[in-house]
Amino acid sequence: MEAKAVARQVRVSPIKVRRVLALIKGKKADDALSILKYSPQKSARLVGKVLQSAVANAEHNFGMDTDKLHVVAATADQGPRMKRFRPVSMGRAHPYIHRTSHVTVVVAER
Repeated sequence: MEAKAVARQVRVSPIKVRRVLALIKGKKADDALSILKYSPQKSARLVGKVLQSAVANAEHNFGMDTDKLHVVAATADQGPRMKRFRPVSMGRAHPYIHRTSHVTVVVAER
């Protein structure tokens, strides 16, 4: 039995989120939360919230034991991209793309 949680349209690029997700894949849920707590990245806070939600879903919806939970899968897919412009000298503007991501964390008992 697996429980999952998804955070959609998170305003961090998927590349940055994947670096943090690589730290927690395959780890126990408690260990993963402690790793994320002391990681300096902004995306670590967001992934921590998703992991806590997945653990809560496992406990309340499926009656799993939280001490036996492991992170089975963690993915960051690309969300919608926002096109923005940054003003520069001489009245010009340079375009840039603000990327978002969809973060999914799946936990299961072992």
